[in-house]
Amino acid sequence: MMRCLHVYFLNLPDCCKRNSILKRGSHGCHCVYPIKLDLLLLNVSQNANWRAFLTELSSQLHLLPTQIEIINFYSLSLSRLNISMDITPHTGISFSALDASKINSSLVMHRVRFDPNIVGDFEVLNFTWFEAPAPSPAPAVLPEPVAAPAHKSSNAKSPSPSNKGKHSDLILVFGISAGILVFAIVSVLIICSCTFREGKAKPKASPTEPVKPRTADVVAQAGSLPHPSSTRFLQYEELKEATNNFAPASILGEGGFGRVFKGVLSDGTAVAIKRLTSGGPQGDKEFLVEVEMLSRLHHRNLVKLVGYYSSRDASQNLLCYELVPNGSLEAWLHGPLGVNCPLDWDTRMKIALDAARGLAYLHEDSQPCVIHRDFKASNILLENNFHAKVADFGLAKQAPEGRTNYLSTRVMGTFGYVAPEYAMTGHLLVKSDVYSYGVVLLELLTGRTPVDMSQPSGQENLVTWARPILRDKDRLEELADPRLGGKYPKEDFVRVCTIAAACVAPEASQRPTMGEVVQSLKMVQRVTEYQDSMLTNSNNRPNQRQSSTTFESDETSSMFSSGPFSGLSVFDNDNISRTAVPSEDLHEGR
Repeated sequence: MMRCLHVYFLNLPDCCKRNSILKRGSHGCHCVYPIKLDLLLLNVSQNANWRAFLTELSSQLHLLPTQIEIINFYSLSLSRLNISMDITPHTGISFSALDASKINSSLVMHRVRFDPNIVGDFEVLNFTWFEAPAPSPAPAVLPEPVAAPAHKSSNAKSPSPSNKGKHSDLILVFGISAGILVFAIVSVLIICSCTFREGKAKPKASPTEPVKPRTADVVAQAGSLPHPSSTRFLQYEELKEATNNFAPASILGEGGFGRVFKGVLSDGTAVAIKRLTSGGPQGDKEFLVEVEMLSRLHHRNLVKLVGYYSSRDASQNLLCYELVPNGSLEAWLHGPLGVNCPLDWDTRMKIALDAARGLAYLHEDSQPCVIHRDFKASNILLENNFHAKVADFGLAKQAPEGRTNYLSTRVMGTFGYVAPEYAMTGHLLVKSDVYSYGVVLLELLTGRTPVDMSQPSGQENLVTWARPILRDKDRLEELADPRLGGKYPKEDFVRVCTIAAACVAPEASQRPTMGEVVQSLKMVQRVTEYQDSMLTNSNNRPNQRQSSTTFESDETSSMFSSGPFSGLSVFDNDNISRTAVPSEDLHEGR
């Protein structure tokens, strides 16, 4: 089990009100109003001790270590980290204005100094103090009317004239009210009658021509194209406010399609907003067609599209996705997080299977089929439990239909992940994504980046270095990430290497489908579970004969239907009962 930085990630309980959080270590629903702090850490050590960092920070702010809680972090580069924290009050439910001012001053004036072996310097990106709302005033209770003592005056002795005046006033009020009521009823009846006649006079709208919603008309008048009805259209002002006017401090990262900003919508939804590079009027139309397509993609291993904004006049196209809180696979494999707290084997395989399921859905289950085009480690985002979601398929392409098996398009993607046929010809295939997935699988196995210029000559490219080793079963352990410390099932490692080798085959026709990859990875897991159970059973019942329905290492159990690996079983040298890997529908369990 991993017990590193991610232990600090907690979910907000439903019992807390807006802007309040559950106090760490409290029992029951003890909600407090925190200080939200975002820091940009510079020159972060590759072996940073985060517990020491928190202890040092809390000490210099005159707080207890338990008062500071890391919520999110985003690796901007190998030495720059964007980190979000909650600071909770030790007593009471919120900080006083004076205490909040002292903390802010210490940070802004850089009176806080960190050990250079952990962090070189920092910048304050955001400091938000949430003050507890003032208690609502108790409803005013009117005193009971007290009867005035009787006075022996002339007014008290002659009440009858005034009482008569009061009665006449009351009758007048009732009369006026009744008249107004009758007039209102008659007016309503007349209006309804006119409306009914007008409705009968107008011809009925054709059922094949639905009336466009008014929202689309308003958007068109504002200079935007009518937006897809199945997707939430977000106002630009809301996105601008969510990202603090797209401030540099809100940047999560930058890719080939544009910058990604962190933000919070008006309803409290944490989102990642991608600001896309302009493609002109034709690009706007293509963008909206693709938004309509993306709105139909729903899978647990795809990052959800929350909404979008598009303006033809301003040449603005923005996509808004759910924010996945635990960073990217790239940050955990190659950033300071992975160095300080490396992913174990089981976590890596969980991520590999989840990512494969997401791609398989795009390729085989979505209508129409979608090619990701930029699949890589930084586009695999992790939840707090390390389940993975595929992201940044916002400008993916629909796969061609009919005889044409490729799509001619401008080469987009990231160096080291792009399939050779796509890079050389611009012919985009479904199998181009499979190659990119194979590169990510090699990253999980080796811990190396796709391109590393610090490696010896000839070993800079991960695939080029790994291919000859993948062909030699006796050398496969040379690929293993040293940070695993040898703690992985050797047989499973060999099987996953076989899957990776098939995915990065030079010829697209030699690669498996993502559905086959999903099934192969699931079988690896089931075989491991089965072997564990067989070992237990054999210890308990040593004389029991194994079932005769076994498949031997006759190279017939491959999940791969084509290519040089179609005859290579990922389960060679194992005598495994077929009941261990029952055939299932390809789509089950995704």
